[in-house]
Amino acid sequence: MTGFAVIGYGSLIWDLDDLAPYVKGQWTLYGGPWLPLEFSLVSAKRRRGLALVIDHEHGQSCPSCIINSNRHTIEKVVQDLAARERTSDQNIGFIERNSGTARSRSMTTLATVRNWLGQTDYAGAVWTDGAPNFESVLGVEFSVATATAHLHSLEGESAAEAKRYISLAPDKVDTPLRRALSEQSWWIEQLY
Repeated sequence: MTGFAVIGYGSLIWDLDDLAPYVKGQWTLYGGPWLPLEFSLVSAKRRRGLALVIDHEHGQSCPSCIINSNRHTIEKVVQDLAARERTSDQNIGFIERNSGTARSRSMTTLATVRNWLGQTDYAGAVWTDGAPNFESVLGVEFSVATATAHLHSLEGESAAEAKRYISLAPDKVDTPLRRALSEQSWWIEQLY
């Protein structure tokens, strides 16, 4: 078994931030498990723009990316990712192969990552495992139409950050919202 994989699918890929000292090598683009992703997280860090999250209700199955942690225990890898995400350890999913210990808010996500892990030499893996919050924050159910309306309502730095985040997401993160936005002139013409 070799080390631990950090699974990424959003801004972690272009901005390691606090995680940078604790990883080695480069990202293996699309080498991680396929996960149901959608921009259904209203992000305070992104100025109320929408960020990617594992979303089993609205998400589209997309390949994730992986990078190697230089840590020797799963606990440290979880803490490193939690620090980068500015969240608690409870919002970080993980699987450790030898001990069998694991955590995820979704048994489906856990099974997907476990199956992927079984096809690798990694001793374990960690990933950001927060919940979609679109409805709880904005008071309307997530849909392509409501998400588009929310993005269209953003102004100034919030609008620019929303466009930047969605534009920088890995190309193969092809979600229903991203496809819809790619056909809307107001979105395409917006600068960031």
